[in-house]
Amino acid sequence: MAPTTLQRIVPNIWCVGTAAEAGAFYATALPHTSSEIESRYPTEGLLEFQEPLAGEPLTVAVDVWGTRLVLINAGGEFRPNPSLSLMLNFDPLFFADAGDEAAQAAAARAALERSWAALSDGGRVLMPLAEYPFSPCYGWVEDRYGVSWQLILTDPDGDPRPFMMPSLMFGGAAQNRAAEAVALYTSVFPDAAVGTLVPYGRETGPATPEAIMFGEFRIGAPGPGAQWLTAMDSGVSQDFTFTPGMSLEVRCPDQAEIDRLWDALSAVPEAEACGWLTDRFGVSWQIVPENIGELMERPGAFERMLTMKKLVIAEL
Repeated sequence: MAPTTLQRIVPNIWCVGTAAEAGAFYATALPHTSSEIESRYPTEGLLEFQEPLAGEPLTVAVDVWGTRLVLINAGGEFRPNPSLSLMLNFDPLFFADAGDEAAQAAAARAALERSWAALSDGGRVLMPLAEYPFSPCYGWVEDRYGVSWQLILTDPDGDPRPFMMPSLMFGGAAQNRAAEAVALYTSVFPDAAVGTLVPYGRETGPATPEAIMFGEFRIGAPGPGAQWLTAMDSGVSQDFTFTPGMSLEVRCPDQAEIDRLWDALSAVPEAEACGWLTDRFGVSWQIVPENIGELMERPGAFERMLTMKKLVIAEL
């Protein structure tokens, strides 16, 4: 069984009215995954462009083998792209019930291939499922909803990692800034640490020799349940970069933590809205109270939130 992640950062995916449908799809496409409608739009107090969504699902929570993912129903302003993908780590140790080591490896590969078949149905293959120098079975696919997934069969002798890990690719305007981003993020969050950083070593497309071919960092205290994220600089020129199509949500225990993270991360004042911010690399974050669901049940809270940039708990 995959370890449960002590999750501080929750990936949020922007869906164009398809959140409930996508959640149900992921519950069948991914192992040990479930989804549920978590909140709905109010029936009044919406902005004009939101009125068609009155009473419809606002957020759908997806539990992917112990790691939380949130789907947001909204309009067509943004879409996810491969700059922020989700890596699925098929570690044979997660399949201990299958029997001996050979049976575990076979079960992990079979599960990977089932998920690959589901995610690629109606989607687009970015890197074919095949053997690579870093894994006997790996592929990168964009599913029918535009969400990018990296599926990898990992070595059970390596250090344990969660089943699902957000993966940031620095290309376009953010090219060659992965190491800088990892340094910032690990300085902002307590008990964070840099893991493996592997440079390209030679010029590779737009990547400099010092750029990061593969990197990882930990958020939270060390241990089998720690949250890990990966980061890399693109080795191929990209005409896209980070957008609110996939954002990173942090739920904070109090206003002081909201203020601290907002000050540390926000770098684009014109992008600040409703608890959303954009950092210096273009990555979108949502900095919200941990009881945001409860707060949104207060009369008029949704309308008040729409007027805010940074969320102020006392004013919701």
